[in-house]
Amino acid sequence: MVESLGVAVVGFGWMGRVHTQAYARVLHHYPQLAVRPELVAVAEDVPARAEEAAAQFGFASPTRDWREVAADPRVQAVSITAPNFLHREIGVAMAEAGKHIWIEKPVGLSVADARAVADAVAKAGVQGAVGFNYRNAPAVAAARELIASGEIGTVTHVRIRLFSDYAAHPDGALTWRYEKERGGSGVLGDLASHGADLARHLLGDIASLTADTAVFIPERARPTGATAGHSLATGGELGPVENEDYVNCLLRFASGARGVLEACRVSVGEQNNYGFEVHGTKGAVFWDFRRMNELGVSRGTTYQDQPVSTVYVGPGAGEFGAFQPGAANAMGYDDLKVIEAYRFLRSIAEGVPHGATLQDAVHSAAVVEAMVRSAQSGSWTDVAAGA
Repeated sequence: MVESLGVAVVGFGWMGRVHTQAYARVLHHYPQLAVRPELVAVAEDVPARAEEAAAQFGFASPTRDWREVAADPRVQAVSITAPNFLHREIGVAMAEAGKHIWIEKPVGLSVADARAVADAVAKAGVQGAVGFNYRNAPAVAAARELIASGEIGTVTHVRIRLFSDYAAHPDGALTWRYEKERGGSGVLGDLASHGADLARHLLGDIASLTADTAVFIPERARPTGATAGHSLATGGELGPVENEDYVNCLLRFASGARGVLEACRVSVGEQNNYGFEVHGTKGAVFWDFRRMNELGVSRGTTYQDQPVSTVYVGPGAGEFGAFQPGAANAMGYDDLKVIEAYRFLRSIAEGVPHGATLQDAVHSAAVVEAMVRSAQSGSWTDVAAGA
């Protein structure tokens, strides 16, 4: 028998909408789920936005105060998609109120923030999921299996890239994203955290690193009104950009493999250019998020002049079969969040974690903090020292 599970969404920007749509779709793709999400409450402090969400998606109770969600006995699980600086406070409060949480990355602004939420989840005995969505791509799951099987030999090195232009316009508004107190380490927390999770998910723990960071657009105009997304602003008072636009990082894995991780939010001409290249002693595997359902694979015994084949993933690769019947049928970004919702709800139903957890968020945050320390010191930094 399928049981109803009261869910809420805290923060209804774009990501809050994505979570809501994932709840609405999840049973279409996973009818075997033992729980059925019911949209109980939505919290958003932008005037009228919660009411608009309720009218469109059917939430029973819109509010501007997330504390009302924490106190609502109808709510059993909460998506936390508010700005990063609120993640620790809301995450801890929801866990302490006995709510299961699905929280977007980065979980707060530091390792301490991520650990505080992880500890609260563990103490309360609830389930916690984290929005590292790129690991959910079926092609990434296939790449992970291929690497683990030894088909490309012993991994020697990896390159992970996360390039985007969402902050490339010099008239981009000086929102909370560019402040250290509220936006943390900028592109490190926003994009490099995904890269750190992918690196560990594919190749295991990162032992040490050395990093360099830069701010390429040092000033932006303060917005004169409410903003949404990456709004432009002109005519406002200029203020400093306090966190990083760019990071490049050399990695040493516990396995002995080496890596390069590079991320930038001001890359003109790049839109969501995310991906990886993993090289081994017998082959290689390549993935580009913009061609999400494809892998480039080189394997065999020729070594020199060994060709690369394009593989279109299909049923049998990760969760592909829940969405499409055959290889080369496209999946999209929102499908990754449906997979995430499924794993979160399955964790609740079974009482054991599935998918990315709060501990994964702690590990990612430790890598990000090591990047910050390394960029400041100009030296190699032990990741474990910050974990």
